[in-house]
Amino acid sequence: MIINGRQVDASDKTTINVVNPYTGKLIDTVPNATEKDVDDAVQSAYAALPAWEKVPLTQKVGMLKQFLDLVDDNFEDLAMTLCKETGKPITQARAEIGNIRIGFEAFMERAKHLYGEVIPFGQEAGNDKTLQFTLREPVGVVGAIIPFNFPCDLFDQKVAPSLLAGNTVVVKPPHQNPMTLVKLVALLHKAGVPKNVVHVITGEGPKSGNALACHPLVHKITFTGSTAVGLTTYKNAASHLAHISLELGGNDAFIVLDDADIDLAVEEMIWGRMYNNGQVCCASKRFLIQKNVLNEFITKAKKRLDKLVVGDPTKKDTEISCLVTLQAAQKVEQQIAIAVKQGGKVVYGGKRVNAMIEPTIITNIPKTADVATNDEIFGPVVSIIPFDTVEEAIEIANASKYGLCGCVFTKDIRKAFNVVKRLECGGTVINGASFFRSFEMPFGGYKFSGIGTEGALSTFGEVTKIKTVTLKNILD
Repeated sequence: MIINGRQVDASDKTTINVVNPYTGKLIDTVPNATEKDVDDAVQSAYAALPAWEKVPLTQKVGMLKQFLDLVDDNFEDLAMTLCKETGKPITQARAEIGNIRIGFEAFMERAKHLYGEVIPFGQEAGNDKTLQFTLREPVGVVGAIIPFNFPCDLFDQKVAPSLLAGNTVVVKPPHQNPMTLVKLVALLHKAGVPKNVVHVITGEGPKSGNALACHPLVHKITFTGSTAVGLTTYKNAASHLAHISLELGGNDAFIVLDDADIDLAVEEMIWGRMYNNGQVCCASKRFLIQKNVLNEFITKAKKRLDKLVVGDPTKKDTEISCLVTLQAAQKVEQQIAIAVKQGGKVVYGGKRVNAMIEPTIITNIPKTADVATNDEIFGPVVSIIPFDTVEEAIEIANASKYGLCGCVFTKDIRKAFNVVKRLECGGTVINGASFFRSFEMPFGGYKFSGIGTEGALSTFGEVTKIKTVTLKNILD
């Protein structure tokens, strides 16, 4: 890990194995950070705040442009590292590394137009001689806790705006696959970002993640991960009134009405459920299919799944590979068994081989089943819940404690708008899978799917504080 610009071991010398989930072979070991290590990183980041805030935005942007050039120079190494430590197909790993430039540039452009606001003279009785205006100031030390499924995309979303706003950052990568993010922090330093401004601590969440969230000098936690861990992080951050953003679990509804383009719906199912081996927070997970098009959807879905290339993630043609760990695959296997026990029927796939789960279709799942409400399956599983009416579909969709995203397929735009308006979730898509996230949009969920949003449109509001300056009685 990198603390204050130095590559260091854990203070107690403990380590974590980073294993290639496809081969089962050891890639490397990383330090399992202690509370002391976290404190060292935070103290250094805190001390760096005054100087970093004074660096002009143009200079900060220049450093990040140099960082993007270094990412390009190391593109294939970064992509292959990401592929091997996550099991993500190499074409998808390359796409994620390519997103670093898209994401950072979006935040750099937005930062240049992050203006204050003016409240003119006389806008309120008694203030006819008084002018007020606002400034944005950095929130302070930001703890960025990043998940395993899209580590680089979430690094972009959290680190770029935090640095540009004048914050310092302590990055906590996923313990299963931290190596790509360690390399990215090293490239930030090489690009000129001061070594005490951004740090990366590796280790298990209950150990280093909790220590980061509890630290009194961490002013902001931005966390993406499971709802259970997010709730613990929320409580830890609340102990010292740290600002917090939480992007948590989801069980997105994919609603297909009987007038939908079924071919389009099936193609979007591939994109929205099978990408990254089904390990996507905003993946479509509950497939609500109107009964009179159910057989057509299943038949076409099977044929499309037959065409997927399953295998070694390092091969350029591979579209589906393994989950991030053997334990993750075993959990999905258990969830499939529970769905069947509760009334579902596996009509395609359903088997596990080591860390790999076959693309799977389970149909006839009753709306009372766990997977139809709050059981989020993080794997390539299409869980089908048939319905009769639009009202019933909306009822099923909103029955979950989650509210991240949702989508509807129909050729009737009025019907589509009525559905998305009534879905209790933060993001909706019409005639496309709920797996949609641009760097520009504010991305976040309702209910147990989180607090706050991320994206060029909104993140600077999450990583800055507003100060009002009053020029009292400045007019004669």
